[in-house]
Amino acid sequence: MNTSRIPGFYNLPIHERYPTLVQAAGLTLEELPPFEGGLTPEQADHMVENAVGTFSLPLGIALNFIVNGREVLVPMAIEEPSVIAGASFMAKLARAGGGFFATADAPLMIGQIQLLNLPDLPSARLKILEHKAALLTEANEIDPVLKKLGGGARDLEVRIIPDSPIGGFLVVHLIYDVRDAMGANAVNTACEHLAPRLEAISGGKAHLRILSNLADRRLARARCTIPVDELAFGEFSGEEVRDGIIAAWAFAAADPYRAATHNKGILNGVDAVVIATGNDWRAVEAGAHAYAARSGRYTSLSSWGKDAEGNLTGTLEMPLAVGIVGGATKVHPLAKAALKLMGVQTATELAEVIVSVGLAQNLAALRALATEGIQRGHMSLHARQVAIAAGASGDLIERVASQMVAEKVVRIDRAIEILQALSGQTTRNLGDQSRE
Repeated sequence: MNTSRIPGFYNLPIHERYPTLVQAAGLTLEELPPFEGGLTPEQADHMVENAVGTFSLPLGIALNFIVNGREVLVPMAIEEPSVIAGASFMAKLARAGGGFFATADAPLMIGQIQLLNLPDLPSARLKILEHKAALLTEANEIDPVLKKLGGGARDLEVRIIPDSPIGGFLVVHLIYDVRDAMGANAVNTACEHLAPRLEAISGGKAHLRILSNLADRRLARARCTIPVDELAFGEFSGEEVRDGIIAAWAFAAADPYRAATHNKGILNGVDAVVIATGNDWRAVEAGAHAYAARSGRYTSLSSWGKDAEGNLTGTLEMPLAVGIVGGATKVHPLAKAALKLMGVQTATELAEVIVSVGLAQNLAALRALATEGIQRGHMSLHARQVAIAAGASGDLIERVASQMVAEKVVRIDRAIEILQALSGQTTRNLGDQSRE
């Protein structure tokens, strides 16, 4: 990797961005396939049922990221404007403080086996724990390839659910190291395999056998420090921006209604990278929201404050079960290209990049909210989509969008009115030229 700083990248014509990107990544055109085409209908037909085609999302590149001292160009698949720009700008500010520092836990996933029809739950629990060593040994023989790579069963826990709408039951947790995979298939297979043995030991009936998306053994964490002087812009001092960001975070920390939108902003960044790399964003979202409510009250996933020098500090911790092998990561050609561009070698490295992007995007949203408002930058980008929806094309897209932003009225009906006026003007001008 040479650099993630590409000044003026946004201003390049789209056909010039790819070769510029390849050069910045220190790769060749042969090493990094173009980000185009995506899935073929035939590939799609093998991935889902009743396939009739494919569905595309815009794929952009977040710039300026330094994660654990390494320059990273980050592919993001998302339809929402301002997300990639916001993350890139916050990553630029973070560079002044050394970038993002991230860690991720070992790739431990939790498989759950529900055991019903047990009259004596405490005794059944102890019986299972008495066979713990043998059960772990058996689980380790299920996937010899994973075992050879250093993965497999790590622990077995038994929880008593004393009360539920159907009464009490046991839940066995199989803690399983899935290495560089997301791990759903490996964990589900292991749970299915152990279920008959658990029935025989406990005398109960195995019901659900499925992984948990609350992957709280597989957390990713990122932190950054933004020098206070870097936060100043326009009429806002660095201290004003810093304190505004901290106050905005405090709102999310205290109020679940605000926290839901606050965390959605984090996931704007996280999901976009998860999707671009062919990973399961629904699983990541489920785990993130469950983790945010682990205390019994839904709250912010991130935290913002200031250090002794008055600089802004931010942290983010969340479950992040992602992989670089298996599933769409190896089937989808653009997912493979995305991983190649990022230069990640393990699922742990990928998680560290993703959580850093989540923290950057959270900062972008908080900074906008605490200063000029979320709409100013967002609406200028959104206006282009509205202009296109109204039927604008070519140069008219920017002209319609610019006028709506200037009027601070970004609506489809106004876009149609502006487009009709501009189209009529263009038609008149062409008529005048034809008579000359």
